Amino acid sequence: MSTILDKIIANKKIEISKHKEEISLQELENKVKEVTQKFSFKESLQKSSTGIISEFKRRSPSKDWIFKEAKIEEVIPYYSKGGASAISVLTDFDFFGGNLNDLKEASLLTNTPLLRKDFMVDEYQIYQAKLYGASAILLIAAALTIEETKNLAKKAKELGLDVLLEIHNEQELDHINEYVDVVGVNNRNLKTFVTDVQVSFQLVEKIPNEFVKISESGISSSQTVKELQQVGYQGFLMGENFMKTSNPGEALEQFIKELR
Repeated sequence: MSTILDKIIANKKIEISKHKEEISLQELENKVKEVTQKFSFKESLQKSSTGIISEFKRRSPSKDWIFKEAKIEEVIPYYSKGGASAISVLTDFDFFGGNLNDLKEASLLTNTPLLRKDFMVDEYQIYQAKLYGASAILLIAAALTIEETKNLAKKAKELGLDVLLEIHNEQELDHINEYVDVVGVNNRNLKTFVTDVQVSFQLVEKIPNEFVKISESGISSSQTVKELQQVGYQGFLMGENFMKTSNPGEALEQFIKELR
C-alpha cells in the first residue's frame, strides 16, 4: 500500500519531466552561472539566538488549507522584520499550494536566507533552487537512497548552496555525509503524518556534533523550543504555528519575544 510520501514522490517525478520540457537542464546550468550566492543558511542559524526558521506554507497533506490566500509580499518581509533567522518556502503546488515563483518573489523581498522546501529527487531541482534565489535546499532521507542523498548534496555544494538533511529515525542517520551542513529531525513521520516532538529528543545525541542540528514540525510553544535548545538544537522549523494566524509575521515576532 502506497503512503502519502510515495504519492508525492511519484507526482514530483512527473512534474520535473514537464519542467525539463519547458527549460532544459543545459539552459538552467547556463542561467545559474550568472547567479551569485549572498547569504548562508547555516551561518545565520549559528549566529542566531533563537534559530527560528519561519515557513511560508499555504497547505499540507495532513491539514489541507492552512492559509489559502496567503501572499508572499504580505508574509516574507514581516518574517524578516519579526526576527526569523531563516525562511522556508514551500515550492510544491499539488500537495502544499506553493510554487517556484513564491521562492523567486521571496528572494526579492528579503536578505534573510531562504530554504527551498520541496521533495528533491533530481539535480535539476537544485539548479532551479539556485536560480530562484534559495540559500539552501532540503534533502529528505525518507525519499532518497543513501547514494542519491550524497550525489544531490554534492551537487548543491558545487552550486554554493547549503544542505539541510532531514531524518526521522535512527536508520536514516546513515544518510549523513560530508556535503551536509545542517541535520534536521522531522518530528512528523512522512509516511503516516503522525507528529511527536519526542523524536527530536531521542535522536539529538546520535547526530554528530559537527553538524548544526534543527528540529522540525509540531513545535508550537516557546517552552518546547527552550527545552530543545538545552539538548543541543540551534534551529526550529515552524510553519503551521504562524501560518494558521491572520498575521504570520506578527505571530512570529510575538513568539520570539516569548523566547527572549
